[in-house]
Amino acid sequence: MTGHHPWRGVLVATALPLNDDLSVDYDKYAGHCAWLVENGCDGVVPNGSLGEYQVLTPEERARVVETAVAAVGGERVMPGVAAYGSAEARRWAEQAGEAGCRAVMLLPPNAYRADERSVLAHYAEVARSGLPVVAYNNPIDTKVDLVPELLARLHGEGHIRGVKEFSGDVRRAYRIAELAPELDLLIGADDVLLELAVAGAKGWVAGYPNALPRACVELYRAAAGGDLGTALPLYRQLHPLLRWDSRVEFVQAIKLSMDIAGRHGGPCRPPRAALLPGQEAAVRAATEKALAAGLS
Repeated sequence: MTGHHPWRGVLVATALPLNDDLSVDYDKYAGHCAWLVENGCDGVVPNGSLGEYQVLTPEERARVVETAVAAVGGERVMPGVAAYGSAEARRWAEQAGEAGCRAVMLLPPNAYRADERSVLAHYAEVARSGLPVVAYNNPIDTKVDLVPELLARLHGEGHIRGVKEFSGDVRRAYRIAELAPELDLLIGADDVLLELAVAGAKGWVAGYPNALPRACVELYRAAAGGDLGTALPLYRQLHPLLRWDSRVEFVQAIKLSMDIAGRHGGPCRPPRAALLPGQEAAVRAATEKALAAGLS
């Protein structure tokens, strides 16, 4: 991670520890952020989908950011600032700046299938906060696809500095590099890490380091450095877990893996329901196999 590129490296989309009554355990969250950095991660992304931001009160959401900054320093914190309205998203970006953060991550408008003009206006508004913006392309969940041509326009107009790419289409990496060579590509889905790292990604907004940070960091560093002899066997070992990051139940799966690995994953807030027995068994078996292989 470099000072003027705080979105580079392994940035963990942090799961949020909840108590049995589903209140936020801020002390555990602070400890978790610090533990991730101690184990080689470059920073954290609070209030992403994995952090269940949609079901937090505004007070909780702000305190999550402040807790992360207090734990690891603002230069290591890139909060998600997604909101239905552009003005609200800009306010969350301003809150992040006031808390000491150096960059933010922003979904496109996600209350409806926005057209290109709406997307441009949304990113322009949040960019006025003054913080560098990393776009988050998640067409599976948002129904808005930040295709390479649109990303290039957003970058060319100065609205974004990077993109977390979650489409799963690894071919886009090469098109983005052609159209916007200065736009930083960040791996957005754990189960295409190797493919996008080889294609030149500058970072990884990551899910599974919440449970296995050292192994995931080793995998990313090897893949980004072109050391496929190290990366490929590790990727094969971890892939049964990494693929859960692209499934609907990714929050529950990662929190379960955290519990099994001795961290506090804990419950999720509704409407997220517990894993089905077959899903839980699959996550448990894959996690225990990784731990038995010495991955941590």
